Amino acid sequence: MEKVVIIGAGPCGLSAALELQKIGIDPLLIEKENVVHSIYLYPTYMQFFSTPELLEIGDHPFSTPHDKPYRLEALNYYRTVAARRKLRVRPYHRVTEISRAAGGTYELSVVDQSGDTQVIRTRYAIVATGYFDHPNLLGIPGEELPKVTHYFREAHPYAGTRVTVIGGSNSAVDAALELHRAGAEVTVVYRGDTYSPVIKPWVRPSFESLVNKERIHMKFSSQVIRIGTSTVTIASGGSSYDIANDFVLALTGFHPDRSLLRSLGAEFKDDDEVPLYNPETMETTVPGIYIAGVAASGRNANEVFIETGRLHGRWIAADLAAKQELD
Repeated sequence: MEKVVIIGAGPCGLSAALELQKIGIDPLLIEKENVVHSIYLYPTYMQFFSTPELLEIGDHPFSTPHDKPYRLEALNYYRTVAARRKLRVRPYHRVTEISRAAGGTYELSVVDQSGDTQVIRTRYAIVATGYFDHPNLLGIPGEELPKVTHYFREAHPYAGTRVTVIGGSNSAVDAALELHRAGAEVTVVYRGDTYSPVIKPWVRPSFESLVNKERIHMKFSSQVIRIGTSTVTIASGGSSYDIANDFVLALTGFHPDRSLLRSLGAEFKDDDEVPLYNPETMETTVPGIYIAGVAASGRNANEVFIETGRLHGRWIAADLAAKQELD
């Protein structure tokens, strides 16, 4: 039987594992893809908003010549830390269910790539699942068309095409800039009536300049209400109109998966989105079940970042250390 199983090997799951190592616990990490898969899904050339020291885990320095590191540097950093600390990561295994077992323990149903299921028993479990598998859907006609995606990797495939970007946050602005540089005709559709205050300050001037020169078409106080095979329909000011379109990037954010916590009967706040937990220990209303990272956020996954979520492991480790002393 395992002492602790961590579900998810993202930065916050890895951080929790490193903190547990400090108190003599060697946790098993179960990851449905590979180490820090969510960062792998980020745009290929993305630069973080955070400085490297705010992304560090387990007291391992994050060395980079840049003020703010890039995606590729982060992938290298996290997988190197995991390897050097010999973390027991079981990649490409998915936890499909957690159930209560005898003696206050839990059983995890784990499915591998071949579809075989294994049951792993543990005393404690930390749910550190991310959110990138669960985009916030628009719920509009045509969203299921193959030309629509909720992910942006790089601009090259869109060269010479007409692209509509839905959203106004950093991801939408970064994508629009890359698409423009690659030769796409870009229209950004945003519900807000002005630029989002969260846009990176070193990016916004370039974006605004291109909008002012009408090299990027910005539609404020607007929303896409229908996606056709060669058009999108935009509603604004009580009326609607169509524009020509080849591809749609619906960069409307993501939300955490709550299925594992709900299967255990964990309690949630009134909106049924944010799990109830002790902010000093990260333990949920189910004894022995903890959360770390964006699992502690609501529908707005941006409430928890790596720089804050990485601290959750410290609080969990402190609580488990106290419980070990009592045992």
